Amino acid sequence: MTSQAQESAVITAPENGSALPVPFAVRLRAHIAIMRLDHSIKNIFLLPGIVVALSLVRPGIGQLRMMPIVVGVVAVTLIACSNYVLNELLDAPFDRLHPHKCSRPAACGLIEPGAAYAQWLAMMVVGMALAARVGLRFAVAAGALWLMGCIYNIRPLRTKDVTYLDVLTESLNNPLRMLLGWYMVTQVIVPPTSMLCAYWMLGCYFMGLKRFSEFREIGSHQGACAYRKSFEHYSERSLLGSVVFYASMAMMMFGIFVVRYRIELILAFPFIALLMAMYFDLSFKRNSAAQHPEKLYREPSLMTVALFTCAIMIVLLNVHLPIVGRIFAPTRW
Repeated sequence: MTSQAQESAVITAPENGSALPVPFAVRLRAHIAIMRLDHSIKNIFLLPGIVVALSLVRPGIGQLRMMPIVVGVVAVTLIACSNYVLNELLDAPFDRLHPHKCSRPAACGLIEPGAAYAQWLAMMVVGMALAARVGLRFAVAAGALWLMGCIYNIRPLRTKDVTYLDVLTESLNNPLRMLLGWYMVTQVIVPPTSMLCAYWMLGCYFMGLKRFSEFREIGSHQGACAYRKSFEHYSERSLLGSVVFYASMAMMMFGIFVVRYRIELILAFPFIALLMAMYFDLSFKRNSAAQHPEKLYREPSLMTVALFTCAIMIVLLNVHLPIVGRIFAPTRW
């Protein structure tokens, strides 16, 4: 949404202080904006599920079909956009208290609520119809992704207002996306639990740092609590403590997966640790990309390490190195 459009929509008549009607073109752009299509970059989180399924299940070339992957990506995008619309609608009063989110279309009064709720449901219906074409298990995981958006945003549950539960429930989208990626490749078996747990805790690590960065930038505890209710029982110290917990759990679960399924991945640990350390440092920057993951591409050093780490992991998933198994074999007493 351009600043010019926002200004044109919130002009106030000097005689009575009433807001002028929002032009149709401005409102239309606002309804497109609340879908947050730029956040579609988060579909990258589908990739680990696809890659691990290809590496562990190893379907034959004749069994691998591209159409379920293409349709699946579109379905996930629509489900995610549906959740973003709901989030924007219900968070508008709180976003007005945030130094940057106050410029969001709903916070600026550019959204027609009735049309937005119809938009929310319509995208869910189309997304689920496409998900059903991929397969039953994929559709169930897609439905769970949409349901988590409701649990996170809608009262009386609205888990985004509950300390710690806000991070844990929002980050469940990570293993759900991994499941969705997995079921684009195979509908026959389920992925390793250790891998799903590691992906969940890694998501909690990133989300915990997002909360820390937001809390730190707002500055005052009172202002933070006005913006986000879950901040009532947070502090910088408790947020960083939770981040250490999430990181430890993620690496423990990843270690279990490595030992059980692919010992070669142990060679990727230093690169994963470096990536997590760089992200930790990023969260201390003002208006950090840690608060806006869709803008992480603007961090060239981080993206370089992330891409290199992904490449290393893909190679290690598909190359057998017996020497690694011998080095880390149990010691015989």
